[in-house]
Amino acid sequence: MPDDTTIAVFDAIRALAFIGDLSMGQPTDHSLRTAWLAGMIATQARCDPSQVEAARHVALLRWSGCTANAQEFADFLDDDVQGRQALLASQKPRAPQQQQQHQPRSAAIPGAMLNMANIHCEIAGDIANTLGLNPDTEAALRAIFETYDGGGVPGLLQGDDVPLATYVVALASDLEIFSRLYGLDEALTLARGRANSVYPGSLVDASAPWVSTWMKALDSPAPPWTDVVDQPASMLQRVGLELVGDVIDLKLPWMTGYSRRVAQLARDGSAHAGLDETLCHRTYKAGLIHGIGRASVPNAIWNAPEPLPASSLERLRLVPYWTSRAAGQIDGLAAEAEIASFAFERRDGSGYFRGRSGTAMPLEGQFVAAAERWVSLRTRRPWRAEFTEAEALGCMKEDVEAGRFDQNVVDALLACAMSHAPSKSVAAPQRGEQSLSERELEVLRCISKGENTKEVARALGISPRTVRTHVERVFLKLECSTRAAATLKAATRGLI
Repeated sequence: MPDDTTIAVFDAIRALAFIGDLSMGQPTDHSLRTAWLAGMIATQARCDPSQVEAARHVALLRWSGCTANAQEFADFLDDDVQGRQALLASQKPRAPQQQQQHQPRSAAIPGAMLNMANIHCEIAGDIANTLGLNPDTEAALRAIFETYDGGGVPGLLQGDDVPLATYVVALASDLEIFSRLYGLDEALTLARGRANSVYPGSLVDASAPWVSTWMKALDSPAPPWTDVVDQPASMLQRVGLELVGDVIDLKLPWMTGYSRRVAQLARDGSAHAGLDETLCHRTYKAGLIHGIGRASVPNAIWNAPEPLPASSLERLRLVPYWTSRAAGQIDGLAAEAEIASFAFERRDGSGYFRGRSGTAMPLEGQFVAAAERWVSLRTRRPWRAEFTEAEALGCMKEDVEAGRFDQNVVDALLACAMSHAPSKSVAAPQRGEQSLSERELEVLRCISKGENTKEVARALGISPRTVRTHVERVFLKLECSTRAAATLKAATRGLI
């Protein structure tokens, strides 16, 4: 993969941490602060350097599976963002579980919770694997909701069987959130109330004398957040930015592949218009991350038919704002995130969040905005079918005539969108990977868009039982157990 489409692993992790914080309704420095605290806790507990490293990276990726189960969370709690925020803020103490020997804890857990946890953990673990992080990090992310007393989710591990980084990060997160919401003394009280249930009491005891000092350091004018200079060489390796776009799109099943389509059209259109290679690559990367801020908006709003009430519209207006804020935190994506934040601006000033007009919009941002508009029109939503090509062309023409887009920008984009070039061929499986049959690929493409078994059966003219058989084979070949994980792996491998 050419270097111009890649970023440092550490920048990818920070982007995913930013998205995770938005998904959880947390301040966008929550994961960074938690990562620093986790490193201090692990060090104070005399963990070896590899465990300290794992704790920091687990803290940054702890919420990386949140977009993948957002719809399930929305079905469970209506508002997936505020619902998660409320769960993290809960002051309810936990008494250690008194379980009967050999009785599986998962038997008492609602199926919806098990499903959400499985999706989250599988995605987070797969992301760690894709990024090439150490095995301790991946193992902890796959067990991120397990607890010391066995009362976590799915409740299959307890005690020393739970990766140490899982405990360290759980404690660090509690201290960061509770001290911010309720004060330091209450945070320590709440942590002690969870000792020997959520995490080992010894970990709390080792940390308690230092928490005040650590929090003062975190709240200083120049906070000691995790910096790239503190990272191992593995964090400087390169990874395709497409991974971040794919994780963004997992939030809404109907958006599978959305960021890639915007990025490709914006890049091709800018190249057709004669922009130089550097600007074209920057436009492509901006297109991949233009949806960072979507994580802040609950799925109920995204899935609601238009027109939306003013309160919902205001939350949507903040989507590009949060994308812009990411530019200030992720050094390797600063320029691209700033351009991406123009994805919903219009040349007549009617867009958001800035309401910029005319030449105040950078040219790369205009290509991203026009590409996003075209892809939006050509994407099916829960309340409407995708616009036909002719309908979409009519809308783009109206936008140009109203001054919302530049004629030359739209002409260049549509020349590419209307070329009807053959779609790229499916990537050949890498060594050790099993290839999928054409029918399995068809089923995979359907389930990646959120279609259930009956919908897939109707679309492909096969029985639901046959669909289930194909899904099982897809899971086996992709080495996954959830549809979200299959979608992410398929996107990463160029299968969809």
